[in-house]
Amino acid sequence: MSDYTVTRTATIAAEPEKIYPLIVDFHEWKRWSPWEGLDPDLTREHAGADSGVGARYSWAGNRKAGKGTMEITDVTEPTRVAVAVAFEKPMKSTSNSVFTLAPRGAQTEITWTMTGPHSLFSRIAGPLGLFDKLIGKDFEKGLAALKSESEIGPAQRE
Repeated sequence: MSDYTVTRTATIAAEPEKIYPLIVDFHEWKRWSPWEGLDPDLTREHAGADSGVGARYSWAGNRKAGKGTMEITDVTEPTRVAVAVAFEKPMKSTSNSVFTLAPRGAQTEITWTMTGPHSLFSRIAGPLGLFDKLIGKDFEKGLAALKSESEIGPAQRE
């Protein structure tokens, strides 16, 4: 069975050192994750390391939010964070997400890539471009929120 890949890239007017902490710490994902607003009753649990390799995050919510876990498996500060993702609901699946941060002068090009084995849904939706559009739309929303969070100065946040 082949794997799928979904990739989106954005440019953020901030250095990697400012963006990286928002990705490497699951506690910070509430500020930018595209899935945080799907369920007001979402339950979250943090375990393992506070951040970085070994940090784990579990969630459970409605059908849109589903249920699953994430674990940071590899980091290169401040340019790379790899996350293993396992969904239990609405359908079982596993994938790996990698965030790469490449400095471009005073800006950073951030790329979010997810790969995983095809499920029945992705095998059907993949050739039609639907799977990439669905997941890609979430990635674009998340990257836009990450951009907003990274470009806001502390005084503007208050």
